[in-house]
Amino acid sequence: MAKIYLLNNLKFEDVVNIELFSIEYIKTQIDMSSYDAIVFTSKNAVYSINSNNNDWKKIPSYAIAPKTAEAIKNTNGNLVFTGITSHGNEYANELIPLLKDKKVLYVKALKTVSNLTKILKENKIDVDELVAYKTSCKNSNHLLEKDSIIIFSSPSSVECFFKNYKWDNSFKAVVIGKTTALYLPENINYTISSKTSIEECIKLAKQLLV
Repeated sequence: MAKIYLLNNLKFEDVVNIELFSIEYIKTQIDMSSYDAIVFTSKNAVYSINSNNNDWKKIPSYAIAPKTAEAIKNTNGNLVFTGITSHGNEYANELIPLLKDKKVLYVKALKTVSNLTKILKENKIDVDELVAYKTSCKNSNHLLEKDSIIIFSSPSSVECFFKNYKWDNSFKAVVIGKTTALYLPENINYTISSKTSIEECIKLAKQLLV
């Protein structure tokens, strides 16, 4: 029987979890006093910097999407903006007028695929990068049923899935956003969620499963 597979440990009704990667926070030492703004594109970046630095909370924070914004609020950060498009390159363009004449810190994963930093620099935004976390793939021997829906919620989920599995043409792919979609092999058709949230991906997957 076809199933919906989510490639992380978040629990939802009628969804099977396969944990294919782990997240490791990277300890950082950085003087926050010179920055006027902090840019986040994931909640993991928020939780990582919060694990070893309190000064970031004083600085205005810019979040790519509601879930990242929620993480900033939960850690008592200074949220001033939440992205509208929720996609990496579009988010960068939203930030350009907001970050003019500011010294900016972009807190990110070790591996990213968006051109956020490049776009900001091309538009004369003074931005530094801080690598705050990395992901590592796990092995899986879980057998996947034909006609199942696979939810890809991050570039890491794509990378680790294809280290463990070959794509079956009966599968359907649901992707959380355009950045994650860029990681998929070219021969795979996919549907992008209307919002960058796991909940929206699951709604879409349930529609496709019918």
